Amino acid sequence: NPPHAVFVPAEHEGKFVLIEQYRVPIGDRCLELPAGLVGDEDTDATVEGTAVKELEEETGFTCEHVERLGEFHSSPGMVAESFTLVRAHGVRKVGDGGGTEHEEIEVHLVDREDIPNFVERRRREGVAIDVKLLLFMGF
Repeated sequence: NPPHAVFVPAEHEGKFVLIEQYRVPIGDRCLELPAGLVGDEDTDATVEGTAVKELEEETGFTCEHVERLGEFHSSPGMVAESFTLVRAHGVRKVGDGGGTEHEEIEVHLVDREDIPNFVERRRREGVAIDVKLLLFMGF
């Protein structure tokens, strides 16, 4: 089976939690939603459990619960990989975030209405943009 990821839009005090980290396949930093691979460390992992764990690890935020929004395929003409999109509810700050010792994750808190401008600023600065940020682009 191809890897299955979970992506976690999370809002705290009117701002969305975005992350930026280096991604080997593209050889650059990428702006994206908090995310993780389901079952990469624990074969009994669930989508919901992975979402909460990765949100805490990467961003320093946790949530009371997550709501499944559905399964999606990011590039079905090229790869079989799919992901589950969840929404975090009851988001609160519990730590520093930044990821594991192998990750250097920068956390950004951005007002929803400013996300398109923020994305463009990061793009002009050479940061890659994950396709899932289209959720906030107002089409």
